[in-house]
Amino acid sequence: MEMQSFKDLPLSMEVLKGIEDLGFDNLFPIQAQAIVPLLEGKDVIGQAQTGTGKTAAFGVPMVERVDPTIQKVQGLVLVPTRELAVQDAENISLFAKYAKIRVLPVYGGASIGNQIRALESGVHIVVGTPGRIIDLIERRILNLASVKVVVLDEADRMLDMGFIEDIGFILSRVPTNRQTSLFSATIDKTVMNVCNRYLRNPVKVLVSKDEIALTQMKQYYMLVNAHSKFEALCSILDENHIGRAIVFCKTRRGTSAVADNLRRKGYNAEPLHAGFTQSQRDFAINSFRNGKLKLLVATDVAARGLDIEGITHIINYDVPLDALVYFHRIGRTARMGREGTAITLVSYGELSGFDNIKTLTKTKIEELATSTSDPDSAIQSFY
Repeated sequence: MEMQSFKDLPLSMEVLKGIEDLGFDNLFPIQAQAIVPLLEGKDVIGQAQTGTGKTAAFGVPMVERVDPTIQKVQGLVLVPTRELAVQDAENISLFAKYAKIRVLPVYGGASIGNQIRALESGVHIVVGTPGRIIDLIERRILNLASVKVVVLDEADRMLDMGFIEDIGFILSRVPTNRQTSLFSATIDKTVMNVCNRYLRNPVKVLVSKDEIALTQMKQYYMLVNAHSKFEALCSILDENHIGRAIVFCKTRRGTSAVADNLRRKGYNAEPLHAGFTQSQRDFAINSFRNGKLKLLVATDVAARGLDIEGITHIINYDVPLDALVYFHRIGRTARMGREGTAITLVSYGELSGFDNIKTLTKTKIEELATSTSDPDSAIQSFY
């Protein structure tokens, strides 16, 4: 029988109640294909874009397999960024709401003392970045000897960030008879090498590489002179029903400049890039999540892992250097089956990079006329 609903799955009443509280009912493809083998204890490779429900795909089975009566760490999720650690932990905690299972995010930039105290008081599942997890292992605070379920989330991103040796060190501290699963937006040779090394006869839940697209998303581009980009951005913001948007820029300097210029023109905008302290990052992200901030101007530090409801538009102020980053960026909207709009401003010097993006997707990216040449056609083509 093909699983269509969470109620079709062999889940405990406690976990089903948590899922019901979240309003989840129908399964997304990654959930329908990955949850059962994970519940059966099999290793899994899952390829899925962020926003397709993959956290539930691995989080629900992990909660089911953890024994709340054993006050030891039994589940481990490795993630590339602080933001993803917090979000994965929050989501898993919601699935575990009635199961009496404690989930703790651990990451650098936050008080290690608080994390140590939480671990000493008893935690069942740890979600964390490799650096902080290794720090806690070396301090002999985090003991992974009882871990039976490991997840590598956004594995491609972790490998891009150079965490391969850290992953190996951490997994060497986990029992060899553990269950391991790996989730990644892209499955390339490097990711497969990790799968071959650490996973045993994994079930593969993969999407075709030539179908990298979000069908529920409207994608547009506007060809502009590089010196006219800011003017074009303001026109887009003024002429469209934008509830909440992320504007992506290539550099920290560009991010700050665009945010400053938007504020001078009266827009509710704040920058976000890797130069921020953790408290500054948290403030910007929480303001955006809570609806106090309408426009988040960001580098690609925010392109992965941010799980914020209600983002209606993604605006690529700069075309990303890596074509795959485009899909990571636009995955911030049109999440969990909802619609969204992505608009890319393409200067003439960025045409070849944008052509690389178009070759990776079957979804049409429609051209918009600039407002200065034909404002009516630009507005109409959004709807």
